Amino acid sequence: MENNNKKSVKDEIKRIFSLSEDSASNEEIRSRLLDGGKITGTNMCVLVCAMVIASVGLNVSSTAVIIGAMLISPLMGSILASAYAAIASDYPLLRKHLLGFAMQIVISVTAATIYFLLSPVKEPTVELLARTSPAFFDVLIAFFGGLAGIIGQTRQDKTSTVIPGVAIATALMPPLCTCGYAIANARFDMLLGAGYLFLINCYFIFMSAGIILSVLKIPKMRELTPKEWKRRRFRMIVNTIIIILPSIAAVYTMI
Repeated sequence: MENNNKKSVKDEIKRIFSLSEDSASNEEIRSRLLDGGKITGTNMCVLVCAMVIASVGLNVSSTAVIIGAMLISPLMGSILASAYAAIASDYPLLRKHLLGFAMQIVISVTAATIYFLLSPVKEPTVELLARTSPAFFDVLIAFFGGLAGIIGQTRQDKTSTVIPGVAIATALMPPLCTCGYAIANARFDMLLGAGYLFLINCYFIFMSAGIILSVLKIPKMRELTPKEWKRRRFRMIVNTIIIILPSIAAVYTMI
């Protein structure tokens, strides 16, 4: 009797935290993620507008303006689309979305650099400086923000408010704007810190999205051999350690 009770409690916990019960179909998930990662003229125009708005917010130290810019930014869609392509073992699609994401980064930094070159305010504000000292806490924010984002995108319910919240939490745009400020004002010490923060956000959003998509067992173009899986896991562990180590060191310098 006691074993049956333990089993029922365990089953109930599994049911409560089940992702597959409320997930959309594989076709719907694929469509949502890949559509969100498309590089279109409209997205690029919105991206430039968002970068200028975020740059102004950082330049005048206005948190409300920065949040507004993050809500309209299309950057996160490219990361989720790339994660889908990687888990689906669709490498041509992965290259396509990674190239598109690289193009978005170049356009974003260029727009921010032009703004800060023209801006009369040259001194770094508190908001700008806050994006130049990433620590392990930023890793946690990016990872769990990515989890929330991909779960929100794979739900049956299309009215989810998770994505705007994730946009605020993971803050992909401010680090890129700070990179633009650093280039415009030859502050390469700030460029290094802001670039590292952006890398943390991108990598851990990508990784957390990949984990959830693997759990949901999305269809693959081809199944990997055990040797290929082992090599992929090893590469992911090594990359994670390399990226995370400086952030851990930063925490200890704060203590």
